Amino acid sequence: MKKTQKKSNNKLQTNLNNLLPYNNKLESREIENITMLVVHCTELENIASARVYGEKIHYQSGTGNSGHYYIEKSGKTYQWVENNRVAHHVKDYNQNTIGIELDNLGRYPNWHKTSAQYMHDKYPKVQIDALIQLIQKLQKQLPNLQYITGHEDLDTRLIKSENNPEIYIRRKMDPGRLFPWQIVMQNISLINTGSLGKKDE
Repeated sequence: MKKTQKKSNNKLQTNLNNLLPYNNKLESREIENITMLVVHCTELENIASARVYGEKIHYQSGTGNSGHYYIEKSGKTYQWVENNRVAHHVKDYNQNTIGIELDNLGRYPNWHKTSAQYMHDKYPKVQIDALIQLIQKLQKQLPNLQYITGHEDLDTRLIKSENNPEIYIRRKMDPGRLFPWQIVMQNISLINTGSLGKKDE
């Protein structure tokens, strides 16, 4: 069932002058090839910490791991990678996706310990409003954008926990069960392919 896209009264604050230093080294692509949005959370202390992580070089190409957009809890939105560049944000799904990272503690700072395998940090309304505005904007800019999902539904790998190697945990759990999929989906017209999001449609 197609949902009615609601208009937002707030103007999206997007800082377009914060591209990562290696943006131009990332593989280029046609925007017509972009079909999906992937929602992440940073699982770090704040946006400044996420920026430090995003600028780290991990590949011979001189690039690192990052989403395309980052949204602070205040709702301020940054673009760190251009849409026509392939960002490294989700294994095996980078070529045709846009990564949106939400400032959220997630399991920080004990990501891989058995005692920390729950998402406890709620997403403020102003942050979700900014996300909805961004998605609505991207729907207008990207002609073949059809789908949306969470990081946890694309990267389902298990790893050994830090404190007990006999117990395996999810490598990725974001954006997690506290993410308000129902609210987001009521305001956009994309198809949700994620397990958590589907329950709210």
